[in-house]
Amino acid sequence: MSQQTIKQARVLVSDLFRPNPAIYWTDFLVSLTVAYTASLVLLKAPVPVAVQVICFVMAAVALYRVSLFMHEIAHMPAGQMRGFKIAWNILAGIPLMLPSFFYDTHREHHNTRHYGTEGDGEYLPLAQGTWQSLLAYFAQVLYLPLITFVRHLLVTPISLVYPPLRRWVWRHWSSFVIDLSYERERRPNDPVGLWTAMEIACHLRAVLLVALIAVGIDPWYNALILYGLSVSILSMNHFRTLAAHRYTSHGAAMSLEDQLLDSVDLPNRDWLTLALCPVGLRFHALHHLFPGMPYHNLETAHHRLMQALPASHPYRQCVASSMRQVIGELWAQIRINSNLTPRLEPLPSHFAGHPESRPHLANRRTATRHWDAA
Repeated sequence: MSQQTIKQARVLVSDLFRPNPAIYWTDFLVSLTVAYTASLVLLKAPVPVAVQVICFVMAAVALYRVSLFMHEIAHMPAGQMRGFKIAWNILAGIPLMLPSFFYDTHREHHNTRHYGTEGDGEYLPLAQGTWQSLLAYFAQVLYLPLITFVRHLLVTPISLVYPPLRRWVWRHWSSFVIDLSYERERRPNDPVGLWTAMEIACHLRAVLLVALIAVGIDPWYNALILYGLSVSILSMNHFRTLAAHRYTSHGAAMSLEDQLLDSVDLPNRDWLTLALCPVGLRFHALHHLFPGMPYHNLETAHHRLMQALPASHPYRQCVASSMRQVIGELWAQIRINSNLTPRLEPLPSHFAGHPESRPHLANRRTATRHWDAA
């Protein structure tokens, strides 16, 4: 994609890059109120089963929306909306044990040198894979909440007094990703002191959850409910992620136009898309074209571009009719790959953890890594 083509699109939306704090605060606080109210009723109130089911669904959907504000925070410049970032971490990130710095690596997903390569923890070549690779991908939703909890409860305090473990935890266990072989790199200007304070706060939150059950204030089955909520939230995110990209990369760097064509916009406002793609994530291709645009302006920008851009513009090729269409195309490709398994390299590689087991991605690093999100 030429710079002129990008400039042509940017001129049409140049007034849509300023965030509206009132929208952020209102959306976040209303969603948080719904999420915590439904959670409290679910965990504390003696209500009928039907009410519990309703509260569980409300809590999961609202908590999912609240958690995805982490994606917006990852794209905000350091000095922008500092109060919102602090409030999100205090009111949501730490209580949910999802500190925002775990998602700082998201910027690598937008880096033209990293997208779809070993340096992109939010990308798996699923379109090159088989049923096993897809099952391995969805299996993450069952064990990653447990790993996250253990990380905060036990590993954090041990790592703070044992530097070798600290270095390992930072590289392999401090990011929200879907490629578990990804390794995080420490950057010179990282605010390590602030992040350490957030880790300690998450540790204390984990200790509190255990203590409340241990002393009998909360019943033991509350742990199962919280685990169920975590699995539900992560499942929604994993399902959404399948429709965010085409996942056609073989591990090599892609041009900006190829990255755009590998991403998807879902402008239709059906209930499933609205529920699974909140906070602007329906317009994922547009977000990759203009990552700094606030979520509340993406739909307006999309309509402007579709009205004004020429028929030959690459952006038009990124629009899909529904999540069903995008996931169906991925499903069809996986089915073809599965039928050709003897001639393809198996891809449940993020379980095996060995780059040698996937020759087409032999440059990916070997590691065990902990999830995400977005």
